[in-house]
Amino acid sequence: MRLARFRIGDLLTYGIVEGEFVVTREMIEEALGIGLPPFFSDFVERFTAERDFRERVTSVKDRLPRVLRLSQVKLLAPSDNKPKIVCVGLNYRDHAEESKAKIPDEPIIFMKPHTALNGPYDPIEYPSIVTQLDYEAELAVVMGQRCRGVRPEEAYEYVCGYAAFNDISARNLQFKDGQWTRGKSFDTFAPTGPWIVTRDEIPDPHVLRIMSRVNGETRQDSNTGNMIFKVDTLISFISTVMTLEPCDIIATGTPAGVGIFAKPEPRLLKVGDVVEIEVERIGSIRNPVVRGSV
Repeated sequence: MRLARFRIGDLLTYGIVEGEFVVTREMIEEALGIGLPPFFSDFVERFTAERDFRERVTSVKDRLPRVLRLSQVKLLAPSDNKPKIVCVGLNYRDHAEESKAKIPDEPIIFMKPHTALNGPYDPIEYPSIVTQLDYEAELAVVMGQRCRGVRPEEAYEYVCGYAAFNDISARNLQFKDGQWTRGKSFDTFAPTGPWIVTRDEIPDPHVLRIMSRVNGETRQDSNTGNMIFKVDTLISFISTVMTLEPCDIIATGTPAGVGIFAKPEPRLLKVGDVVEIEVERIGSIRNPVVRGSV
């Protein structure tokens, strides 16, 4: 199932994407005769935690008329609760090698602020102080329940599902600072979506083709099976550091092929470019690069 946030005119809501159609929260409420949580993150938590609720919501989509097309809504980033965005560095062996970095012994984590979160088709701003703007195709894990200190064998119970993610990076600032916070944290630097594909649809998140394209040209083409640290390990590791909450995002790292390490010279993003991230069985996000407001 694909869970999504979207805007229909002035209405900000959420629901289910089924093929080329959308079933809204309001439609589900009417069909089931119940009230759903007003916030998407609360719905995600209940959907993940309560099997009976999940089965009722899942069944209703087949009983409702197809009246609202996906093309009639604006898809938004799949979180509304100011989520933590926890990123994992150097989690693909080939990317570590292209960056001439040591293969890590344990996950390297850093964070983006919630203000970096960006919609699946919204513009990426190119800030005035940035001279090297780069893309990174990643699989995002979207948490469904609050958890802390979970064991790897129980980690998936707390996952709602998966999305595509682009870890936009200002390389000149990243390398100048010697750490990643400033270069990764500008507004719009975390495009995510286009929806959450629930975990029952993807029983193994390590068999998915992952790609990036710039202006239609393939730049990265790999498989999530090449991760050094798998999803269950990442959730367990991160949850020993911080409490994870519904709709928090874990960006699981990027494979080789980022712009800064291209040969014979870097191939970085420019204003006017369109960058697309595609993850097999999840979908694509597609974001134009525009001149920044700051």
